[in-house]
Amino acid sequence: MPTHRAHILLPEDLLREIDAIVGQRGRSAFLVETARQEVRRRKLLSFLESTEPAWEDKDHPELATGAEVWVRQLRHESEARGPGPSRPRLKPRATKRSRSR
Repeated sequence: MPTHRAHILLPEDLLREIDAIVGQRGRSAFLVETARQEVRRRKLLSFLESTEPAWEDKDHPELATGAEVWVRQLRHESEARGPGPSRPRLKPRATKRSRSR
């Protein structure tokens, strides 16, 4: 992705704190990461405050008959494929009550 140089002014104390965390050579990456996080956060807050629906029914025809029908169909398809790779079962942890008996 192309980048552009931007001239920004930072308070001296903030610049010292950033340098203490990431060093002078890590400033740009740190500021880019921090700015991206803040942009994502503000977009999410804006979305949560909006009254617009998260999606439109026409974009999810699989849910036209209801979520319950869709979930049952997914479970049926999963069971028809058979069990996935087996994972070792964890042994139940002993409780204080079971140890004292």
